[in-house]
Amino acid sequence: MKIIVCVKQTLDTAAKVEIKDGSVHAPGAARIMNPYDEFAVEEAKLIKDRHPETEILAISIGPNAEVLKSALAMGADRALHLCDPLFDSLEGLGIAHVLSKAIERESYDLILCGRQAVDWDRAQAGPALAVFLGIPCVSVVTRLEFSEDYKRATATRQIEGGSEILECPLPLLLTCQKGLNLPRLPSLKGIMAAKKKTVEVLTAADLQLASDFSQGFHFASAAELALPPAHESAHMVQGEAADQARELVALLRNKEKVV
Repeated sequence: MKIIVCVKQTLDTAAKVEIKDGSVHAPGAARIMNPYDEFAVEEAKLIKDRHPETEILAISIGPNAEVLKSALAMGADRALHLCDPLFDSLEGLGIAHVLSKAIERESYDLILCGRQAVDWDRAQAGPALAVFLGIPCVSVVTRLEFSEDYKRATATRQIEGGSEILECPLPLLLTCQKGLNLPRLPSLKGIMAAKKKTVEVLTAADLQLASDFSQGFHFASAAELALPPAHESAHMVQGEAADQARELVALLRNKEKVV
């Protein structure tokens, strides 16, 4: 069985960001694997634990390959980095198109993606990738089982007010939701093994996409970025925790009249 896992590097969700020259800046903030993608990598590893012949290929698009080293440390066998300055300004649909061109070069039975990236929160790339590849897609998956011959998958997906169970043939793309598994921390052995593995790099030219970009290949672009406007009635509570608690109670009682 061949599993492809798409991973993205994002800012730590606790990072403080600012907007400069139309882009996000967070000096000194940690970069991490998108948390939803961790569920995808872990699920691939769990499948390999049950089916040892499985091969896991991690793919990422962007300027930094560190997220792929994390995927290798978590149990991926190979890593493919799609890196080109032309890729830097792509949004969800464009990213899915580039990923599809790379994945078409590989054989695969299952593609796993995170539900969405925690930076843009669009949840577009996974379903769009399935469309480009012409394979079924089940999103927001919280449980996954396979037939004995690993030719069909039964996926439980989260829907409003409950869940839905779908049975699909492979090849198949799934987007992974919290609750599917509990991602394990990379072991020391995995971290050391990841350092010895090479990460293959493909550019726009390698994927024969250079001409597409020269002709204005973009599905959409960000016109402007801005932080949410400050709420006029917001009141920031300062000081030590005990002082903050007293001030908060006083505000709720005397100003908001809720206690």
